[in-house]
Amino acid sequence: MSKGCFDGSMPRDVLEYYLSHASTAQWLYLSETLDDDIRAIVNAGVKFLGRASGIWKGEMPEDEHFEKSLALAEKVHKADPEIILQACIFEALYRDDVENVRIPRFVFEAFSLPFEERCFDFDKCVSGNAEGYGFHMPDISKTETQMWFYYRGVRYIDCGFEAFHMGQIHLYTFNDRGYKAIGKVIGMLREYGKKNARRHKVIFDAHSHLLVVNGKSLLDYNAMPLTRFPVLDRGGEKLVLVREGKSGGGISPEGVYEKALPFLYEYDNWGGRDEWAQENLTYEQRAWSQWWGGDQISWFAHQNEEDRNSFLDYTFKWTAINNPDAFFAFPVRRPLGSGEVVGKYPYYQFNTRSSSCENGYSQEATVKRLLEEGYEKYRKYANPSDILDFGGKDVDDSETGVRLPEKVVLYGSFQPYVGAVADDSNSEITRMYYIGDGKYSLSFIMPYKGEYDFAVSTWGTLSACVSPARPYAFSGTGGKAKLIIPEDNTVVKVTFTYMTNEVTTELIQ
Repeated sequence: MSKGCFDGSMPRDVLEYYLSHASTAQWLYLSETLDDDIRAIVNAGVKFLGRASGIWKGEMPEDEHFEKSLALAEKVHKADPEIILQACIFEALYRDDVENVRIPRFVFEAFSLPFEERCFDFDKCVSGNAEGYGFHMPDISKTETQMWFYYRGVRYIDCGFEAFHMGQIHLYTFNDRGYKAIGKVIGMLREYGKKNARRHKVIFDAHSHLLVVNGKSLLDYNAMPLTRFPVLDRGGEKLVLVREGKSGGGISPEGVYEKALPFLYEYDNWGGRDEWAQENLTYEQRAWSQWWGGDQISWFAHQNEEDRNSFLDYTFKWTAINNPDAFFAFPVRRPLGSGEVVGKYPYYQFNTRSSSCENGYSQEATVKRLLEEGYEKYRKYANPSDILDFGGKDVDDSETGVRLPEKVVLYGSFQPYVGAVADDSNSEITRMYYIGDGKYSLSFIMPYKGEYDFAVSTWGTLSACVSPARPYAFSGTGGKAKLIIPEDNTVVKVTFTYMTNEVTTELIQ
């Protein structure tokens, strides 16, 4: 019997079988080379197709989207019934997408609401006044948003999808105290999956290191993009990977306590190659501008074939050595531009280049070799998982039961003045220390007066940041607050309360 067999339950060894053969195959349902894609996927031994369907900005009518998603699932499962297809429900809402979808009766029934003949209401899905906005962050605390998430999840399950990527979950849960709303929606989809999924089981991940409430994880595993450090003495656009946080522990959806849940790394996309950076920044400046002036997959795609193959080999071994609970989702198909214009720009494809896939980047053979080789060869040399532990381990908020993060970092332009790298959300030098009662603190001396900026990153990443300048969590470095230092040699103490996102700053002369 194959290690990938499951029905109704997925023990950790089965989950890890799929994660150890994982990929990102983004928007595979749109592929114009699908026959060759499936050939390459089966040939390489890939068993998990991440992001195979989903929308950021809708590129076609809703029913057509799901017709294509169903056709993809049927074609993939005919080639290999074992493969898990993953759909995405993201942290992005577009008015045109939402308000053109009629709400099916089953959605009202699932939420115990009287049936109405209407479409989804964009304004009911967001916080504040969204009049005039065509795009907004959803607010999962809103019932309308929960209905939207549930509706899309059900339709993907009916198409044959068995996994969900829930995007930057800490952003749209900013008003969801105790994660009650997102927990409700995920729970409803799990229940629907028990009855209607292909193998009576659906699994969930999100960009998170931890989503544990009352000791129980809402997610089956956690997932994050990789983090890099540029190398300037080797020529070209070289970089190395950096260990950043880990996957937290808790009781898994299977009911088993795990010291650390499985973790999945990926090469992410968010905007493609920044041509302005290529033309206007110096070599050194570009080195620190995202991934040499681009996002992760566009940097990877712009390397030559030999370097791409070498970096896949490096990433695979790096994952096995640096995080014994982690796996790497090989890029099978990934967009080389913004998610808002999906379908109108090229993709990275791992296929061996041929007349059947003229845009192939020819990493198929390397992926096949590494998947056949497996992680265990390198796991025996791995650093222990405890090397990734930080303060505040297994501490829960007393009111909501939400598990607190183990790593919290203060980052910003002030960092070089205390011996760290600017905007390094992963810095150990400016890591905040858990002081109890859900609070983290860091004190430091600023030798020079002036205006700086700062923010707090939870788990040491840029996916869930907070600052006094923003009322809700944000992603990236653009939401930082000002740090005004009035005199040389000013002592600064910053305190952060996780559950309320309160950040206080004290200055001592």
